[in-house]
Amino acid sequence: MSVPRSVALERTLYTLAAPVLAAAPNLSPDSPVNTVVQLAGAAGIGGWVLAYKSDEPGTGRKILRWSPLVLAAAVDVAARHTHGWGPWCLDAPLAAGWAAAGLLVMPFARHTRRHHRPALAAPVPAPQLQPAPAPSPAQPDDGADPFTRQVRWLWENRGMPGRTIVVKATPHQGMPNDLSLLLRASEAGRPISSLTQEAVAAAFGVDITDVTIKEVVRQYGREGGPAWKEVDVTPDANERRRKAPTAHEWWADRIGAAGGPVPGSQFVKEVRDSKRKVTHYIAQVPDEMGEPRVNQHALAAALRTKYDEGRLFVTVDGSQVLVSLWDSSPLAQVFPATRELLTPDKDGRWVTGYLGNGQPARNRVYTDRGAAHGIFVAPSGGGKTQLMGLHVAADALWGAVVMLATEAPDEKTAALGRHTARYGVGPLYMVRLLRVLVALMEIRGEMPWEDGQVHEWDPTRPGCPYRMLSAYLDEFLSAARDGLYGTEIMDLAELVSVKGRKYGVGLKVAGQSIYVQDGFTQLLCENLRDNCIPVVLKVAPKKVGDMFKALGIAPENIPDPLPRSFSPAEAGRIERVMRGEPEPPADSNTGGAGWIIEAKQPEVLRTLFMDFKAGIDCYFPDTVATLTDYEIRELEARGLWFDWTEPPRPGEFGPEPQGEDEDGDAAAPKGGGNRRGGGGTLAARRDAVTSPRQALEAIKNLSGI
Repeated sequence: MSVPRSVALERTLYTLAAPVLAAAPNLSPDSPVNTVVQLAGAAGIGGWVLAYKSDEPGTGRKILRWSPLVLAAAVDVAARHTHGWGPWCLDAPLAAGWAAAGLLVMPFARHTRRHHRPALAAPVPAPQLQPAPAPSPAQPDDGADPFTRQVRWLWENRGMPGRTIVVKATPHQGMPNDLSLLLRASEAGRPISSLTQEAVAAAFGVDITDVTIKEVVRQYGREGGPAWKEVDVTPDANERRRKAPTAHEWWADRIGAAGGPVPGSQFVKEVRDSKRKVTHYIAQVPDEMGEPRVNQHALAAALRTKYDEGRLFVTVDGSQVLVSLWDSSPLAQVFPATRELLTPDKDGRWVTGYLGNGQPARNRVYTDRGAAHGIFVAPSGGGKTQLMGLHVAADALWGAVVMLATEAPDEKTAALGRHTARYGVGPLYMVRLLRVLVALMEIRGEMPWEDGQVHEWDPTRPGCPYRMLSAYLDEFLSAARDGLYGTEIMDLAELVSVKGRKYGVGLKVAGQSIYVQDGFTQLLCENLRDNCIPVVLKVAPKKVGDMFKALGIAPENIPDPLPRSFSPAEAGRIERVMRGEPEPPADSNTGGAGWIIEAKQPEVLRTLFMDFKAGIDCYFPDTVATLTDYEIRELEARGLWFDWTEPPRPGEFGPEPQGEDEDGDAAAPKGGGNRRGGGGTLAARRDAVTSPRQALEAIKNLSGI
């Protein structure tokens, strides 16, 4: 059998080039032969690159065709950089191997025959043109492009779904199977009523979700209305969207879809804060949809987290939604208190802690209506004393007079007491403090300012003759239920909550509940709530609804309960079950976590941490503010300024008993009685007491002054 000329020529070239390729670098490293070989190798590499980037078929054949040149250059370079003929005279075997590979493969001759010489056993059939689609019998030839004519042929063969005809078909660039159809009813003047996604999907052999039917709006030069429809068939785009969606597509499919976590929302942008380790997603809801509706549990699932991990926080601002997803829960962090954070600014605001979205949560020492009151609610171990300590420090740093009374002693309140003007324990101490507050309201109401006039307290107006006074009542409800002094404690607290703000007297109440059924009156709750920023910490899940309802929060704004722990669950539970090992202890890290209620909706926060073990002197000013000499003299004249830890003085709470009752027992002191029992002198006169002066007169009558 004769050998083709190209094969014989290529074999000859490999046979002659192999000795030259081995000898040239060893005999004369600077020979022009080496330069020619290396230039040929560079050309071969260029051919490789062009073949790789080309969209035409035959990339592998092109790379194989340029391989002899590249391999020859590699052999030449190896021979030049070895001593002599190389270890074990390796240069010669490399060149011989190169020639043998070329003789075996012969890429140039084989590819030449592939394109220019037909096989001997099978003659190449003559090429034939594909017949153009026949004109549509349902629609006359209107000069449509070939793609539209092919789609029309398919559409009619599939029964003209919905009794429609194809006006125009447009392919989608880069998506071989995607197209858009402009359809018209086959009968003039008839609407398209029976076209369904199922019918279109069946015609093209795609899934129902890959078909979208849209209305056609009338445009200049083209009809519209119910006799026209626009159909998108996008199997390729949907496949790409499922596997590698863009941020906008992911949000629209997973979050903004109907029935999704934030229905109707449209993705705006994503911002990553690497320093704080949080990712922010910003979305927009159309104005006509009203306020965004957010399902935080479904949103957490879409973002591949759990709601009770405390990593997800949502902020709604009008029609905008900010979703903050933290790498780890910010509520599990510890934010140390500092004197700088606790020092109020010119508006009386200071940092209480940090919200779940990272913003500082601020409270205030006064409002535009006068001295600020306060409500601190938390169960035992929830961080109530810590929170109260932050407020005491802020008031002291602002220059206010601070007094503290608690129902029962403990280590932390005693430490706070060393930085206050007055500190004591027990219901008796608390009722004496409240009596002083009521008396000060009358005294301050008659103290002239620098201009000689009497004004309501205003920290922004110069010339005030007295300091603001903050009175803290810890475990207030326990003291208010005391059998002897509870009724008077509650009555006086109500009076101070109503009028104290006008005289620079702020009442800060701390306890485990604010329920009316627990003894916390509705009037007291409303007065404190409207003149303060309440903070609620670590409420039991079943009490969350009632607690916020008592604070006047609308049902739609009542938050979900906080988790029992913000630490992620430790992995490997299945393995521990299989080995019979116990679960690791849960990290109870929710102390100081709760809600701050400045607006209509509670915001989750973690309060600052005041380290009592290391000492708290650094948080307070060097001097303790006290009442003015004039105020003290007036209180002494009323018999109210003395050591409040003394036992009850004769006549302090009404006339002394004049003997024994019929049973031989000493009569009970007046002025007490269980509140829910309805007894007590002040309780009987409650409707008549409407001003500080009247309350003071009632106290004088009881004390016999």
